[in-house]
Amino acid sequence: MQPFTSLTGVAAPLPMVNVDTDMIIPKQFLKTIKREGLAVGLFDELRVGPDGEKLNFVLDKPQYRNAEILVTGDNFGCGSSREHAPWALLDFGIRCIIAPSFADIFRNNCLKNGILPIALPQEQVDLLMDDAARGANATITVDLPAQEIRGPDGGVIHFDIDPFQKHCLLNGLDDIGLTLEKSAAIDSYESGQRMGQPWLWS
Repeated sequence: MQPFTSLTGVAAPLPMVNVDTDMIIPKQFLKTIKREGLAVGLFDELRVGPDGEKLNFVLDKPQYRNAEILVTGDNFGCGSSREHAPWALLDFGIRCIIAPSFADIFRNNCLKNGILPIALPQEQVDLLMDDAARGANATITVDLPAQEIRGPDGGVIHFDIDPFQKHCLLNGLDDIGLTLEKSAAIDSYESGQRMGQPWLWS
């Protein structure tokens, strides 16, 4: 998993509430277990009409095509628990999502895939939404070690994060990485087991 430390980039505004995981990545794109190539289906029903016409979705606008931060509405990521949703966002290039609240499973899936979900009071999200609406001329910095968001005009917003989740993001540790941190202890246990219970290894 790619570590998350500090990110300065364009923020895209998505002023919608209750954006569910089927909206983020519709079911027809779930035929793969690969994490690459899913950006093509990200927000597909908001980007492409029934006749194939482009709908001028925010992430397709020139000023937001390289957005790395998404500022959005309450209860983001609700619905099913599909892990393809954060995969698709990450494949597009989104590393941070800012909203008043997140669905719990989606939030945990983001953290385990290197995406930082930040929950803030609505009035602070509104300020960042205004910044994001200014397009590529206004970048936002998300500083995880300092737990700060710095806006284009110098404003600073503090955010909270669980210390363990912060540690995992800063060090790029998913569940497998956390297990591998204990590899020396695992090896020691297995060596002792080979000596004391050799029939288990025959």
